[in-house]
Amino acid sequence: MTRSAWVVLAAVLLGLGTPVRAVAATPAWVSPTTAELTAAVAAAHTPQAVSYARTNLRRPGRPEPAGITVADNGIPAYSLDPAFVRGGGAGPAAILAYVAVVARTDDGRVTTIQARPVLAGRPDSGWRVGSALSGDDEAQLVRRLSPGSVLLSEPQINGWYELGARGVRLLRASLPQSQVGALVPLSEYQHQVHDRYAARQPGLAGPPSHSSSPPWWLFGLAAAAAVIAVIVGLRRRRSKRPGPLGDERRAFAP
Repeated sequence: MTRSAWVVLAAVLLGLGTPVRAVAATPAWVSPTTAELTAAVAAAHTPQAVSYARTNLRRPGRPEPAGITVADNGIPAYSLDPAFVRGGGAGPAAILAYVAVVARTDDGRVTTIQARPVLAGRPDSGWRVGSALSGDDEAQLVRRLSPGSVLLSEPQINGWYELGARGVRLLRASLPQSQVGALVPLSEYQHQVHDRYAARQPGLAGPPSHSSSPPWWLFGLAAAAAVIAVIVGLRRRRSKRPGPLGDERRAFAP
């Protein structure tokens, strides 16, 4: 092969390789910038945010929380991107839900201030604080993360995951849908959350199928049960004398 042929072949091979290198995988999440994270922590230090923390830290029978110290760092907490649940796009798996900032009292009580983006998933839109939750779950869970991963919340199962580039690992959940600590690839996790939640998203739930409707005879049974309940209730009301008003009120006391 001549020198010129080698040059042409090399150019062709380089040309074929260039598009491959130019294609980048979609990130599983988009982290807030340092400036955005600093702004979120600053929002947690405002008087209004401290007021939410103070309210959450009140305990019956304990003195009013006096000295409250708000941390100078925040923990990004992510939630599922609706588009990821639908499975119709190539966007990230998670969006930033809030930045968790821990607040403590002098006597050891702990709460977490939630600084949320003004526009959901948009840390560049500013920050607002509208709630504080008991405990410091995010601060405890973030210590269990591998380098380069983030906290992902799935509130429907009261679950927390470690979200990484390769997939998710369940850290804890009240209703675990996978084994704690096992890696679930993102593609598989997407199928799981699609099956669990896609039909509940606005505009995605179709009309109920005929097979999912209750059998016709169940309506007859329900009607008969209602009639019997009315008859029994009338008989009891006629035979029972009215009791003191205080007895009725105690039934509704918490």
